[in-house]
Amino acid sequence: MATDTAAPPTGYVQPEIDVPELTALLDGRYADVRNLVRTNLAEYASILDEAEDLSIDDFRERVKEVVVEMAATGQTGMGFPEEYGGGGDIGASIAAFETLAYGDLSVLVKVGVQFGLFGGAILQLGTKQHHDAYLSDLITGKLMGCFAMTETGHGSNVQALGTVARYDVDTQEFVITTTTESARKDYIGNAARHAEVAVVFAQLEVGGRSEGVHAFVVPIRDGREPCPGVRIEDDGRKMGLNGVDNGRIWFDEVRVPRTALLNRFADVTPEGVYESAIDNPNRRFFTMLGTLVQGRVCVGGAGINASKVALAIATKYAVRRRQFEATSDEQEELLLDYGMHQRRLLPLIARTYALHFAQEVVALQLHDVFSGHTDDEHTRRELESRAAGTKALGTWHATRTIQECREACGGAGYLSINRFAALKADTDVFTTFEGDNHVLLQLVAKGLLTDYASEFQDLDQLGMVRFVTNLAVETVIERTSVHKMFERVRDLLPGGDSWDQEAGLLDSEYHLAMLRFREEHMLGGVARRLKRGIDQGSNPGEVFSAVQDHVIAAANAHVERLVLEAFVDKVRAQPDGDTKVALGLLCDLFALSTIESDRAWFMEHGRLTVQRSKAISREIGGLCRKVRPLAVDLVDAWAVPPEMLRSPDLVAGPIAPPAT
Repeated sequence: MATDTAAPPTGYVQPEIDVPELTALLDGRYADVRNLVRTNLAEYASILDEAEDLSIDDFRERVKEVVVEMAATGQTGMGFPEEYGGGGDIGASIAAFETLAYGDLSVLVKVGVQFGLFGGAILQLGTKQHHDAYLSDLITGKLMGCFAMTETGHGSNVQALGTVARYDVDTQEFVITTTTESARKDYIGNAARHAEVAVVFAQLEVGGRSEGVHAFVVPIRDGREPCPGVRIEDDGRKMGLNGVDNGRIWFDEVRVPRTALLNRFADVTPEGVYESAIDNPNRRFFTMLGTLVQGRVCVGGAGINASKVALAIATKYAVRRRQFEATSDEQEELLLDYGMHQRRLLPLIARTYALHFAQEVVALQLHDVFSGHTDDEHTRRELESRAAGTKALGTWHATRTIQECREACGGAGYLSINRFAALKADTDVFTTFEGDNHVLLQLVAKGLLTDYASEFQDLDQLGMVRFVTNLAVETVIERTSVHKMFERVRDLLPGGDSWDQEAGLLDSEYHLAMLRFREEHMLGGVARRLKRGIDQGSNPGEVFSAVQDHVIAAANAHVERLVLEAFVDKVRAQPDGDTKVALGLLCDLFALSTIESDRAWFMEHGRLTVQRSKAISREIGGLCRKVRPLAVDLVDAWAVPPEMLRSPDLVAGPIAPPAT
């Protein structure tokens, strides 16, 4: 049955959205960049058909052609220095990459491997000699490369990689060796066919001593043939992204010159003396990895934009497709007029807007840090944490949203031409690469528990546990400031100790207070559990493992609070008018949906009564009815090129009545 479609309360004026105005707001300072990418996507729209029609080998070649041709427009090189043919604007490169996610995702990932991972490693880990040697050619795609970090036996635990680079002082060369079968480089994009050079991460050994993981530029292919001592194998067909040639690489005492070491943070003299301005090896390692945070920012943005494609298709279909005579004997009901359909799609649109603005914050922060505007260590640590958390939430959101949208389009959503098959298959791995999402949220929690203090950044997982548990638990609680949070809430909201019962359901301060309470309570709980385990004499690693679910929950709560803050800040910054009203509706819908989805926790911790919980659910239904007339304009404002929606029978043209 259709739900109650009663008119909104008296006094409410339905806003009208100026779609170009909202698009301009969403595109922000890089509107021209995003429009360049949209133009390129439309020009190469045939790639969506070719992904289904060509053989894997032919499709890989086609993807490479498209990537190189797009590079000629300047789209892919915007983050590189101008003296090498780049655009000199890291923020622009992120905007370009995010927008590219509207199209075929093999092209996106190929761009990410070539210009983000391979090129980014040379730019951020290398010095002028490496920039001079490689950047100009890799920016144009003349030189194709790969990023050889992950191994079969070690993915997220990069510090434990098994590949070794031993320095031979007699020849002044590094000897690269795959020490065991599990140390082979695996899942490496560009490796199976196109890469001529690899940035290889390996354990550096100098004079018989291990100096930890460092990066080296290693030729792996001469023309079409592997270089001597290099063995390459194709990873084969994957769930998706089959236009990307992922492969495995083995090194059998491959020799490279001393200058092959990317030596921004450490070097080896010709005489075999290891030198680094960063004395602590763990901090040196984390500093090196921290320079590669751009990849996580980009993948998070790509997941969010892929969600926009799915929602645009599903929403447009839902205002055209009719099903069952619910309110009239003469005409069937539009899908989006059903309360359940609104509940399925509209909160996802709201969450997508929320994540968009959270992504905007982290992208700007990355631009400022890597452009040298704000480059202190504390800010870098906050950036790493925020990038990790936003990537996790953004890519999980993509997986959930694309599935929901596919189901919302019924059997039609199962047809390849309607894009959901490719979107599902190609984005699924986003939750894994650039860091497994659960591991990334542990990184977020580490930052919260150590307050990003630089003296603790060299700690591994066990070191972090020992640090936290050695603090007086009162100190941890003081830093999480639960009691101070109550004081802040009492100042902002009515009701004193009953603030959570008497504040307005649509008061953004109430929404923020609820998410802040959850975050701080969870973080204090993690600290107490860690300390209790250590006090009982348990092994720190076992203690951490036992509370990992609480660690992940606290980190997730932290990131959701950051997402809401970004959305609230964006709404408050808008001038009065219909756009602000519309965004306010979405912000309220996102906040209340987030509270509702975790209502069990809020009830368990005394912050939500049964009556208020039910009131929140009713309010969400009311917000959905207010957003319903705006839905098409809201998805149109993302400006997904029509060619990228494809789905001809879902988004345009007449729909045949259902069979009787």
